[in-house]
Amino acid sequence: MALIITGLSKTYPNGVKALKNLSLTVGNCMFGLLGPNGAGKSTLMRTIATLQDPDAGEIQLDGVDVLKDKTAVRKLLGYLPQEFGVYPKISALAMLQHLAVMKGITNRTERNQMVDALLNQTNLWSARKKPLGTYSGGMKQRFGIAQALLANPKLIIVDEPTAGLDPAERNRFLNLLSGIGSDVTVILSTHIVEDVRELCPRMAIIANGELLLEGVPAETLDALKGKIWSKVVATDDELRALETNFHLLSTHLAGGLHEVRIYSESNPGDAFLPVASDLEDVYFLNLARHAKN
Repeated sequence: MALIITGLSKTYPNGVKALKNLSLTVGNCMFGLLGPNGAGKSTLMRTIATLQDPDAGEIQLDGVDVLKDKTAVRKLLGYLPQEFGVYPKISALAMLQHLAVMKGITNRTERNQMVDALLNQTNLWSARKKPLGTYSGGMKQRFGIAQALLANPKLIIVDEPTAGLDPAERNRFLNLLSGIGSDVTVILSTHIVEDVRELCPRMAIIANGELLLEGVPAETLDALKGKIWSKVVATDDELRALETNFHLLSTHLAGGLHEVRIYSESNPGDAFLPVASDLEDVYFLNLARHAKN
């Protein structure tokens, strides 16, 4: 299944240009959409999910015009938004049964089999009769995926799904997404680089509503091979001097010291050492280049 986005633009009434002539093609895989907060990711996800209209542009999903045939698209779509509410006093089992009926699964046997399978798949079976209001953040996210998977969608959109989860719940959620992504197209919209690195065979980076990069994560890393350098500095004065003289990508605190990573085509000297590039370098480099334009 192919999702083809062409020339998408959206300006809100307050003047914010959320999308600027954005074009993107997503194939049948787990696709990572990276960008900082305010980049336009959620606007793009809501538009694909038929929840809002753009000012201009087209979206085709497996030959279906997303903007003109929303009913057909919704039959193919599962959506986990960045923020979604639950009825706190209703159990996961009852809620999934209700949502399944709304999705058109009226045969009781088929519905029971589907709901039970999803509760097991999302590791919620033991808590299926507990009120949703008692669920932890990670359990609610797993319930969100369960509802998104009802009726066997062909495209699943998940918007910032691991934000706020503790490390254990994040791992559970990513493992769940990984299993889903082998069967359907999944768009993972996030600002967390590690999520994309661990899951996605293809990715794109957007900022200020514009596409900065699209490709295979491994290939983007190869393009930076031999061009990332690192150094540890002890004082803020040293750090400020480096910020003035070099193209800093990121800084990390390690044992109270600053580990600085820079981009340079050749050896920058000044005691910098070459290091292997990672996806965070790709991300910050593209954002920095965009900011200069």
